[in-house]
Amino acid sequence: MVETLAEQLASTDYFYIIDAEGLNIEEINDFRRKCFQAGIVYQVVKNTLISKALEKLESEVDYSTFSDTVLKGFSGILFAKDIGSTPAKIIKEFRKQRRLESPFLKGASIDKELFIGEEHLDPLSQLKSKVELLGELIALLNAPITNVMASLQSGKHQLAGLMRALAAKEA
Repeated sequence: MVETLAEQLASTDYFYIIDAEGLNIEEINDFRRKCFQAGIVYQVVKNTLISKALEKLESEVDYSTFSDTVLKGFSGILFAKDIGSTPAKIIKEFRKQRRLESPFLKGASIDKELFIGEEHLDPLSQLKSKVELLGELIALLNAPITNVMASLQSGKHQLAGLMRALAAKEA
């Protein structure tokens, strides 16, 4: 079990550890369904197994403080494949729809950065994917070219109008 969990942790850049204690069976199943629909894997795992799996990771990230502060009480792991903000969005949406305060964000690892505590849920839910960021970058790079082209085209019309006005004045 530890080996499998360590492989899952090593194969993703995004995982969240949550506390879903207090949710009933129907709520847990609904939360799992929402995760599945979004391509997120949700597993409930014992803290000692998570800690041992984190120790096995060959990473430059020091998970020891993460293990000491986050791995207490009920823990579930959300694994995201492509977009690091998806689990946070699912948690927020689930809470809003169900009018609940659970599940709680205990901690997250996003692109080798650790976020510990519930206060990081809102900022994490607003993270943009790499594709979205690249799209914004391309739009920013494209904007000056578009502005220059628009100026040149409008200048052409102004110059033509000025030439007509001068020609009409001479005639």
